[in-house]
Amino acid sequence: MTTRIAGIELVQVSLPTRREHKWTGLTEPIGGYILVRMEGENGLVGWGEAPALKDWGGDYGRYFGESPGTTRFVVEAYLAPAVAGLDPAQPALLHRAMDAAIKGYPYAKGAVEMAAYDLAGRTLGVPVHRLLGGMLRDAVPITHSIGLLPIDEAVDECKVVAAEGIRTIKIKVGVDPERDVEIVRRIREALGPATALCVDANCGYRTPYEAVKIIRRMEAADLIYAEQPVEGIDGLAEVRRGIGVPLMADESAWNARDVIEIAERRAADIVSIYTTKPGGLFRAMQVAAVARAAGLISNVNGSVETGVGNLANLQLAAAAEPVVLSCVVPVSMPAEHRAGRIGGGYYTDDLIASPLAHVGGAVPVPMGPGMGVEIDEAKIERYRVDPS
Repeated sequence: MTTRIAGIELVQVSLPTRREHKWTGLTEPIGGYILVRMEGENGLVGWGEAPALKDWGGDYGRYFGESPGTTRFVVEAYLAPAVAGLDPAQPALLHRAMDAAIKGYPYAKGAVEMAAYDLAGRTLGVPVHRLLGGMLRDAVPITHSIGLLPIDEAVDECKVVAAEGIRTIKIKVGVDPERDVEIVRRIREALGPATALCVDANCGYRTPYEAVKIIRRMEAADLIYAEQPVEGIDGLAEVRRGIGVPLMADESAWNARDVIEIAERRAADIVSIYTTKPGGLFRAMQVAAVARAAGLISNVNGSVETGVGNLANLQLAAAAEPVVLSCVVPVSMPAEHRAGRIGGGYYTDDLIASPLAHVGGAVPVPMGPGMGVEIDEAKIERYRVDPS
């Protein structure tokens, strides 16, 4: 059974956040994203999401920030006409058509391709991980991210999420060395040895020397890794030689070619894989294949997606071979199901019709057709915003 792409509609939404969630360099709120609604000739619908942030890009401007406005323009002017009439189950051909229409804009392309995978899976009656090569794991361990919060507030939140069963916590650092060392010490002291901790500076340290000095002081907290302390692959390689914990590349690792360069320079032990940074699931699996061939392990990371984009995160994590680490993705739940839980929660409501389960610090992979969970179009209408 096949179908063709009959039309694309864009919806801008803004989800209410549970609390402010920031990291080094971010200047705008999360949750104001573009959704792609793709309809097939068979009447079925697939959904995708571009969690575009203007402040989020690669090393030295190699990849640039996208915004809801740029995403809307690129999709409407270039990508929607390019993919009209194509088979959504042929992602390589979709990417060929999109790349011929316009270079770059991976978040916009990722949203269109995500909707195509959802539509293809619903048309064929299979979950998206089947289209990615099959399910290697049926549950995805979750890492809860602590943004740039006051230390006492961060410690209190960590106690709650650990009590809820979250087993890994990522602490945003990179703003002040003494604050960074102190927050890591305080959280380890509060949680004891049972909870895994990692830190993410989002390129916040000025030099490799500064990063090495600070991370060495944090190592007493038994970190499982330090993520992207400085900008640039050369800087990462220098930091990696000077610290005693594994190093993760994120801002430096957008596509498969970046991972080749990271491996050649021995710049990291881990690469973070996104559905969106390489331009969608098809190319995210290429990133995973290169990481696996290079002997690098991975997690799936994200841009604090709504449930629409997070479903794609889970399908990727289920199928990508090197994803053996806990993943920094939400536990998406509509407000009526949250019941006070905050572990993996960044919004007070969501756009999926039923909640993701949270069992033993992990989310079971959705097994329904397409991305696996129905989208609540009434919620989308509730949180729709005027793009002007």
